[in-house]
Amino acid sequence: QVQLVESGGGSVQTGGSLRLSCAASSSTYRLYSMAWFRQAPGKEREGVAAIYTGGTRTEYADSVKGRFTISVDNARNTLFLQMNSLKPEDTAMYYCAADGIGGGDPLRQDYNYWGQGTRVTVSS
Repeated sequence: QVQLVESGGGSVQTGGSLRLSCAASSSTYRLYSMAWFRQAPGKEREGVAAIYTGGTRTEYADSVKGRFTISVDNARNTLFLQMNSLKPEDTAMYYCAADGIGGGDPLRQDYNYWGQGTRVTVSS
């Protein structure tokens, strides 16, 4: 069983930045794929960014391209999400996920492991 613990959420104003972290209890390299999802009140869960931990391939939702950057530090078993130019519509609970199931679109597939989430609030 892999445990994922997110941190770094908070409240910022429009245009601000936050860096989310997700600490994994096992080797992130062996998890193959990891991702960040978010869910706003009353909305469906949305895949935001994904990374294949053995290389550099990343995927982003159109809504965050150019503003968010996903990265992984396999030496520290930690996943990151750098969020810049934040907008009120980025307000959501953000979840870390690991070990994708099915091998499809990493922003749409399910994952074996999920964190508890960290809240991000962006005010105008």
